[in-house]
Amino acid sequence: MPHRMDEKIERLTEALKADYTEGRTIDALITFDHPNKDIVIDMIYKLRQIIFPGFFRDQTYRVYTLRNQISMLLEDIIYNLTKQITIVLEYLPEMKVAGSAAIAAKAEEITFAFLEKIPQIRALIETDVEATYDGDPAAFNKDEIIYSYPGLFAIFVNRIAHELHLLGVPLIPRIMTEYAHSQTGIDIHPGASLGKFFFIDHGTGIVIGETTVIGDNVKVYQGVTLGALSTRGGQQLKSKKRHPTICDNVTIYSGASILGGDTVIGKDVVIGANAFITRSVPDGAKVSIKTQELRYRYDTSHPEPNPAADEDNAWFYII
Repeated sequence: MPHRMDEKIERLTEALKADYTEGRTIDALITFDHPNKDIVIDMIYKLRQIIFPGFFRDQTYRVYTLRNQISMLLEDIIYNLTKQITIVLEYLPEMKVAGSAAIAAKAEEITFAFLEKIPQIRALIETDVEATYDGDPAAFNKDEIIYSYPGLFAIFVNRIAHELHLLGVPLIPRIMTEYAHSQTGIDIHPGASLGKFFFIDHGTGIVIGETTVIGDNVKVYQGVTLGALSTRGGQQLKSKKRHPTICDNVTIYSGASILGGDTVIGKDVVIGANAFITRSVPDGAKVSIKTQELRYRYDTSHPEPNPAADEDNAWFYII
């Protein structure tokens, strides 16, 4: 029996080796390393410890000073982020001919440029915590928001990924935001620009596209799509404004879709649930779908209630 099993494994191995020679994208054996997804995800959590030093820490240490904590985290992040950026920079055509020393130097430069942005990122996230607490009466306190709200986690990941995106780092920012997507159900492309005091309530099913620009004090509920009007142009649309601009003080309720790069939602606008918008909305407008008519059908075993005869059924008609 073991002998037969070995033969089957050998046949499968040879079949797969042959299948790898078809010349397809999935068959590529690239000579340089790919980024390590596990390391990138680990860096998200180490950066979270730096962003929220009093909330998340390495439990393997019982006592250590804030200075030691930050030094250890920075040393780890600098080493790993520089290494991962070095790997992904080779995807850029202009870097392919730069040589390994130049690529490594560029990666280190980007790493430190990114880390210098952390105080700015922390200042923005502080506004997001404030907006979430002020906007959600169900929030017990701000600690609950930091520890448990998926919206804040997705925003935090976007804010660090966005800075790497602005620095021209390929792949790594998208790995970060897609990890947040997998954990929260909130899909924010690292290219999307988020203003101050951004609040995501509930969050599941939200999609925010690459060229979306969001102003300050914006509130977004579950199921909202800020997307492209059409992607039929495929790669020809790369780097073009395909997603909407949302100005300051806008509220977008659940299930709404706002599409198109020329679509601008003005200041102080309220977008009602399930609205479908493909053109700009002026400042101060309130957009809603006209109330749909509800129909009820009954059979002989469940006759239609008569509110005039039975006042207990009055709630059925007054909503």
